[in-house]
Amino acid sequence: MNEKIVILDFGSQYTQLIARRVRELNIFCEIQPYNKPINFEENVKAVILSGSPFSVKEKKALKIDLKEFVGKVPVLGVCYGAQYVADYYGGKVMRSEKREYGKANLTKIHKKDPFLKGIKKGSQVWMSHGDTIFEIPKGFELLAGTEHVDVAAYRSNGQFEKPLYCIQFHPEVTHSLDGLQLLKNFLVDIAKCKQNWTPAAFVDSTVEELKRKVGDDKVLLGLSGGVDSSVAAMLLHRAIGKNLVCFFIDNGLLRKDEFEEVLDSYKGLGLNVVGVDSKNDFYKALERAGRDPEKKRKAIGKTFIKVFQAEANKLKGIKWLGQGTIYPDVIESVSVHGPSVTIKSHHNVGGLPKRMKLKIVEPLRMLFKDEVRKVGKEVGLPDFIVGRHPFPGPGLAIRILGKITPEKVALLQEADAIFINNLKKFDLYDKVWQAGAILTPVQSVGVMGDERTYENVVALRCVNSVDGMTAEWSRLPHDFLATVSSEIINNVKGINRVVYDISTKPPATIEWE
Repeated sequence: MNEKIVILDFGSQYTQLIARRVRELNIFCEIQPYNKPINFEENVKAVILSGSPFSVKEKKALKIDLKEFVGKVPVLGVCYGAQYVADYYGGKVMRSEKREYGKANLTKIHKKDPFLKGIKKGSQVWMSHGDTIFEIPKGFELLAGTEHVDVAAYRSNGQFEKPLYCIQFHPEVTHSLDGLQLLKNFLVDIAKCKQNWTPAAFVDSTVEELKRKVGDDKVLLGLSGGVDSSVAAMLLHRAIGKNLVCFFIDNGLLRKDEFEEVLDSYKGLGLNVVGVDSKNDFYKALERAGRDPEKKRKAIGKTFIKVFQAEANKLKGIKWLGQGTIYPDVIESVSVHGPSVTIKSHHNVGGLPKRMKLKIVEPLRMLFKDEVRKVGKEVGLPDFIVGRHPFPGPGLAIRILGKITPEKVALLQEADAIFINNLKKFDLYDKVWQAGAILTPVQSVGVMGDERTYENVVALRCVNSVDGMTAEWSRLPHDFLATVSSEIINNVKGINRVVYDISTKPPATIEWE
């Protein structure tokens, strides 16, 4: 059984980031709500307590019985976790007069400890807390402090069979310059983790697990052309071969020539793929939906279910539905206060499991997006799929503001293709997170030759991000933008003006609808 680290989530915005850093060390970890009991039979090597927006002094503070796991395995308390440990064992924790937020330095390192190996005096760390530990509990010892915070790091002093470490800063953020080293010290040197959780190891163990789970049953999977569903398909294909049946549905809202290109690449990989041209079904549904963004989304979802159901009914013996669900989807479906009422479902197949009475198989449910890409390379997916930018489930429908028509889709496909192709030509595509063109409902006056025009305005959107939760607009070179603008206006009849969106997320979203 693989080794595992359990991260108990107390609601911090940084909890996912802790998990990502642990995974960077090739160590498997899982996030679970703070109040879910830990199953130590699953080879748990250590426990990490996350930060929290709460104060340990509030009535609504999230509380657990530390005796359930302290002493069984090494434990690391981060920020709220450190404050909760101090308060739990009789230390002194008080609300700060002002919130301590930002960069600090470990100006005081009180003793040598394997936890601080390679951490030099003055190392920069990131503070973000409203409580402060003024006194550590009896029986604990101080390890480090900053200029303004006496207790930046402390540990148990032999009273537990396994050590308990606590830090009042965030090692998971990049502003803590030695944060990854600190986590490595805790997980490798103290918890004795082997660092053997690699893409190759994941592929081998997942394929074996899928063979045991699915057996000789048939699996149906809806491909979107994106990296998640493609990697899920390749893993299932390795496990069950021709017993995997994939649908790739053309909803008329894909990028230019994407249906044919992606379908060819899938077949070249040996996948059993059925291409379904359903453009007209989606266009009719969108015509009835009108201009309202939510109605458009629902129309696309319902039509997808209808088409998928009709195609699935042609098949016999299907017992499983494969999905490309990834770990952020799983985490977002669970609140730190317990399971969420509504579980987040994949945009393409919401509603299908109940209707079709199929069991669900999700090979990627424990992976982050960057890990999915690494696994994609491991299983031999072509670079243009592995490195493909995220693309919204409703496709170009939410990049066309207002009513959807085939003519508008064709117009946007041309402008979008020019933008994306130039990003690749200028070696910029792999340097940004996501890019696309938006067809606005605005028309403006222009001049072409000796004639005045009154045509559409297209906006270009390009952002940099890690996980899509926040995003910064990409600083694309002016010469590049000038080239794209000129090429679109000169080659796409119906567009006479191009603008560039310089909004961050938040407050704006990446997509316009």
